[in-house]
Amino acid sequence: MQASKWDLIMFDSWKKARIGIGSVTAIAAVATVVAACGGNGSSASSAAGNAPASAKAGAAVSVGTASSSAGTYLVGASGRPLYLWVADSHNKSVCGGACAAAWPPLTTKSAAVAATGVTMSQLGTTARSDGVKQVTYDGHPLYYFAGDTSKGSFTGQGSTEFGAKWWLVAPTGAAITKAATSTAASSPVAGY
Repeated sequence: MQASKWDLIMFDSWKKARIGIGSVTAIAAVATVVAACGGNGSSASSAAGNAPASAKAGAAVSVGTASSSAGTYLVGASGRPLYLWVADSHNKSVCGGACAAAWPPLTTKSAAVAATGVTMSQLGTTARSDGVKQVTYDGHPLYYFAGDTSKGSFTGQGSTEFGAKWWLVAPTGAAITKAATSTAASSPVAGY
């Protein structure tokens, strides 16, 4: 039995429609996966290449504590220490540009969360000059140091970079001005 010209045209049209539906289904599946994975993956991050990324869209950052020979100090979720800068005024960061590249601010798109050893009422945020929210503790804007590459590393302690002292932050909100040896053996207090 030989197919008529009309049958061949109809079969060809059916084949194209089926391929088109398959393509639409595949595109919809890819779009669903991308949306579930967070879209374009954008997040607030620092200018320093080795600095930790801060909170992804909608995610809260966590602040915990760790202990060393300097005492108990605040750390970000990565376990890296957080610093205050003496040049900042209450709830106001003046560290931008090259300063923020070397001392990346702890930023968030929502509220910060207190882990064990951290007082929730001491946590807050302040708007940076670029409009990004920076996490504060007892009114001190918080920063990482780009030179700290792992847990237990706090090589920024006591630095006078950019004209003022950088100190680790105690759970009370005070600056820890005691010098200490930075080691990877610092003991985490809050599970970091």
